[in-house]
Amino acid sequence: MILKKTAIILGASGLTGGHILKKLIDDDRYETIKLFSRSKLEGQPEKVEQYIGDLLDMEQFTSHFTADEVYCCIGTTKRKTPDKTLYKKIDCNIPVSAAKLAKANNIDTFLVMSSMGADKDSSTFYTKVKGEMEASVRQQKIKHTYLFRPTLIGGDRDDKRILENIELLLFKAIKPILIGFLRKYRITKAETIAKAMIFLANTQNDFEVIVTSEAIQKLGNTN
Repeated sequence: MILKKTAIILGASGLTGGHILKKLIDDDRYETIKLFSRSKLEGQPEKVEQYIGDLLDMEQFTSHFTADEVYCCIGTTKRKTPDKTLYKKIDCNIPVSAAKLAKANNIDTFLVMSSMGADKDSSTFYTKVKGEMEASVRQQKIKHTYLFRPTLIGGDRDDKRILENIELLLFKAIKPILIGFLRKYRITKAETIAKAMIFLANTQNDFEVIVTSEAIQKLGNTN
C-alpha cells in the first residue's frame, strides 16, 4: 500500500504557486494540500486545507505546519514593495521561518524559489536578499533542500504589471539569440518551474541542490 502524501504551499495565490496547487490537486500521490496565506482562495476541493494569518509571524502556524514537503513560492517585487525593510521580511524572513518550522516538525523536503544571481555577498540589494535567504535556509540542514534560481518568470498573471510585461516581451524578442551559454537567460515559464519542483520533490536523490535556470528548463520540459 502506497501512503499518500501531504504538501504545504506558501504563495499559492501567486503565479508559480498557483500552478503547483493545480498540479497537486490532480496528482493522486497527494491526499492533503495545506495552504498558508493571508487570505482564502475560494473554490478549492476538499483535499485543500487553508490556514489564514500573517505570514510574517509563521510561528502561529506551528501546530498545523506538518507535511511531507514544503513548496515555498513566496516573493514580491521592488515595484510592488518599494520599502526595502518590508521587501526583505517577505523575500527572506518568511522562507527562512518556514524552513525553521519544517526542520522543527521533521519535514524532510523543502523547495524554495530564489532567483538567478542570488549571492549573500552581492552589492545589489535584491540579489543579496535572495542570497541571504538561501544561506539561512541551508543552515537548517533539511534532508532534501532545493533552491530554485529561475530567470524572469513568464506566464499569465491576474494582476497587470505593465513594466514587467514589457520586460517579458523584450526577452521573447531576443530569445532567438539566447543560445549556447546565453540560454540560461531565457524566460522561465511558471508552469515549467512547478513541474520541476514537483518532480524533484518526488525524486529526492540529493541532500542539497541549487537548481539553475537551465536545469529547471530541462526538468520541467521533460516531466
